[in-house]
Amino acid sequence: MIQAQFVSHIAEIAAAQWDALRPDDNPFLSHAFLLGLEQHGCLTPRNGWRPHHLVLRENARVVAFAPCYVKGNSHGEFVFDHAWAEAYWRNGIDYYPKLLCAVPYSPVTGPRLLTGLTDEPRLRQAAMFALQEEVARQQWSSAHITFDQSDSDASSWLERFDWQFHWRAPAVGEEQWHRFDDFLASMTAKKRKNIRQERAQVARAGVRFRQLSGSQASDADLAAIFDFYLATLAEKGNLPVLTLAFLQHLAQTIPEQLLLILAEREGRPIAGALLLRSSTTLYGRYWGCSEALPGLHFETCYYQGIDYCLAKGLTLFEPGAQGEHKLARGFLPSRTRSLHYIADPRFRAAIKDSLVREAQWQHSYRDELMQHSPYRADVDSSEARDSGLGTRDARDPP
Repeated sequence: MIQAQFVSHIAEIAAAQWDALRPDDNPFLSHAFLLGLEQHGCLTPRNGWRPHHLVLRENARVVAFAPCYVKGNSHGEFVFDHAWAEAYWRNGIDYYPKLLCAVPYSPVTGPRLLTGLTDEPRLRQAAMFALQEEVARQQWSSAHITFDQSDSDASSWLERFDWQFHWRAPAVGEEQWHRFDDFLASMTAKKRKNIRQERAQVARAGVRFRQLSGSQASDADLAAIFDFYLATLAEKGNLPVLTLAFLQHLAQTIPEQLLLILAEREGRPIAGALLLRSSTTLYGRYWGCSEALPGLHFETCYYQGIDYCLAKGLTLFEPGAQGEHKLARGFLPSRTRSLHYIADPRFRAAIKDSLVREAQWQHSYRDELMQHSPYRADVDSSEARDSGLGTRDARDPP
């Protein structure tokens, strides 16, 4: 019999035990990453996050974990349910708190239930049932699983999907890209010319780049990246949620999975990007600059990352949420999904209807995006297929 338990700090779970059940080396699901968020002031009730991690046991043996949080708002989730919260408010019902299974502040795809390499459907079903039971016990409004890559399916949960812009290396059996020029050769002449011009602008401005792992980065390098992060949030009017201590923690605990890209001119940093990586995937997270130069954002956040992927043999680059400007630079729309359990059957029915309409719009939006693909016509079909765009998912509403 499978038993569920919720713990309020990931430190209550041994790092070796947690990491042994990760199916891959996705850094965002590592014990070190999640522990750093909790230990270094990134997750606080004031920010709307309270850890509430799920542990599944079978015959007293731990068989699965899931990173879960009690949320007092919808900040830092990137699957936007503000309209749902407003509908609850208009009806005099509390939407918050809610239960969220996710990686805080990180719209990165991956498994959300950690079961090792087994990925047993019965464990996924048991986890989803445990989330439902916890919502009922606590009298919360809902439970949510965001950016999940599994095949989890449950009739009482609603599925929602969206698009992110991802760069993918050619599939096995296709002509491979070994250098940036190989990648450019797959694009239309106009897009290829535009990217070369953007890169040339940055080079002519005297900007040089350093790519540093966590083990190579100095305290000054980490401080520079953090200052750029603060500058970007200040420009957008947002409050910072990460701390310098958290970045230092990553550099110490998962140094080879942390990547800093620093743009320098005349020996001083003027821009930087913070990224993480697995054995297959590069994840772009934050960027900032002290000088606004033409092309600097694209070079720092995208072209340097593609260079890195080609050099290291990574096959996927997820540069973050949103951003239609990524399309012209080789990042095609790739499907992301989330699952939602709405406890109140009245709201569940209303939200289900809205998701049917939203899905129809999402398909139209993707079709429009693909009309502006930067790739040559003979490349488009394979790129679309690799991104999961070739056919409509059978579970999608018509």
